[in-house]
Amino acid sequence: MQMSPDIYLGGVRMNEETGVAAVDRALTILDALTSEKTTLADLAKRTGLYKSTLLRLIKSLERFGYVLRDADGCYRLGSKVLYLGSLYQKHFNAGELVLPVLRKLVEELKEGASFYVVDADWRVVLHRVESSQAVRDSVREGDRFALTSGASGHVLCAFNGATGKRFDTVRQQMYSASFGERDPETAAFAAPIFGHGNRLVGAINVSGPRYRIEALGAEKIVPPLFKYARELTITFGGDPTAAAFSGWQPQPLPRKKQSK
Repeated sequence: MQMSPDIYLGGVRMNEETGVAAVDRALTILDALTSEKTTLADLAKRTGLYKSTLLRLIKSLERFGYVLRDADGCYRLGSKVLYLGSLYQKHFNAGELVLPVLRKLVEELKEGASFYVVDADWRVVLHRVESSQAVRDSVREGDRFALTSGASGHVLCAFNGATGKRFDTVRQQMYSASFGERDPETAAFAAPIFGHGNRLVGAINVSGPRYRIEALGAEKIVPPLFKYARELTITFGGDPTAAAFSGWQPQPLPRKKQSK
């Protein structure tokens, strides 16, 4: 019978069962490194792991470049995480298609624009173009936010089959808006992007300080948002004229009453 090779993590010999558990714990540590400087006490509190366990696993993560230990003893993510992120972007191969469109949206509305994709229970900023204005919202490529809040979260949920009145409205209108959901001082509008077979690819989003987004309003934001959402949908192989996407089509203006 063929024997499986020994696995060592943190200098400890693992069998298959304990190896899986150790990997789960190591990934939990990476998820907990959400700030630039994280102490061992912070990690213990966030992960629920003993400090001795943390130190053993962190040694392996350090050796492979996933974690860095600063001179003051604090921990942060290592360069290997950035490398994996760049590989993800390369394999998705959307940057050269999406970024020019985001730049046009930013130029038109003077606010930041993002392209979100679904990752399990999260929405991830795959691409981002910042506003040139001094005061702007803080969103970076690679940021992960919950699917349950924010305009892009509503859009991604709605077109992934979520049920309920809110999502029915999003599917009918073909966009969603949020004001102060993720952060009380920011707001956003988002629309879906579709690919081959009119399957959801992601969401295009424009966001900024709440007072400026509210000043622009849906009347100024939604038309360019729709224009570039349709453009990207065509680029990814979708059909923006499909009957299911009727909300994207120009709506007839109400007729003016003729004076007698």
